[in-house]
Amino acid sequence: MTSSETAHPGPARSGRVRFATFNVLHGRTLVDGRPVSVRVAGGPEVPLVRAVASLDADVVALQEVDRLQERSGGVDQASAAAVGSDAPHWRYASAFHGMAKAGGGWVPEPSEPGLRVYGPRETEAGDGTPSHGIALLSRLPVRHWRARRLAPAPVPMPLRTPGRPGLTVSRDQPRAALAAVLEGRHGPFTVVALHLSFVPGWNIRQLLTVRAWIADLPRPQVLLGDFNLPGALPRAVLGAPGPGGGRRLSRTRPGNTRPLPHGWRDLARTPTYPAHRPLVQLDHVLATGIEAGAVCGVHVPSTPISDHRPLVVELPV
Repeated sequence: MTSSETAHPGPARSGRVRFATFNVLHGRTLVDGRPVSVRVAGGPEVPLVRAVASLDADVVALQEVDRLQERSGGVDQASAAAVGSDAPHWRYASAFHGMAKAGGGWVPEPSEPGLRVYGPRETEAGDGTPSHGIALLSRLPVRHWRARRLAPAPVPMPLRTPGRPGLTVSRDQPRAALAAVLEGRHGPFTVVALHLSFVPGWNIRQLLTVRAWIADLPRPQVLLGDFNLPGALPRAVLGAPGPGGGRRLSRTRPGNTRPLPHGWRDLARTPTYPAHRPLVQLDHVLATGIEAGAVCGVHVPSTPISDHRPLVVELPV
């Protein structure tokens, strides 16, 4: 544990924990379909830090996060967001290393591995090469971290690209999943941050991979992320037979004789994209080991950044 990961009292909401997932578009917003920086005083990280802090989440998963990128002011966005949200326990997982090009696309850095996990220690040491990935921030103590690279789809796909007319053939990028075993009021539980491929079918395969990858971690398990899958589809996928899916024997937490519920639940069904007028839900919070009706509140607030709305859910864990 580093000096910036000291003990923290955790949430004080009568036993409720506030979870959030937010695709932050590297702290930018869209103007006429193009990503542009939000101009405010105080530094390039301020709009992102304020937007994330406004959620007042105890556990927050962030997607499309920059680390040391020129386009976002060379800032370690995960570290800045963690400090601004009073979340001392955090990690950032790089999906890939390289420099974002001004007109779109990437200049890869071949000397760096595809997946690398950064935390307070690396930030204090000033380590790193420009990269792009996901982050998981927590006010609750973390027992254990785990990260996994998710390979890109092997074939390109035509997409609507902000600022460009018609369809653009786009190649998928590697993705990452980041899991943490947290100390809850009732015992340990698992939270996973993820950002899945935009390629249909391939994102389903990635979701099943993640389900199997966390099957040995403590329940309840909560998945937070931009799945690039609409509506009820993620829950249907997670409910399919396989490791961590389908009907399972219920287990109890240590010191608790009440069995945990089995099966995956979609904890919030509400549109999150596009931010200015949400029509479809691409961002999700799903869980197993959570009682039906346990959700205390669901919010999709508007923020000055991103083309996605954040999704916020409160749970008694």
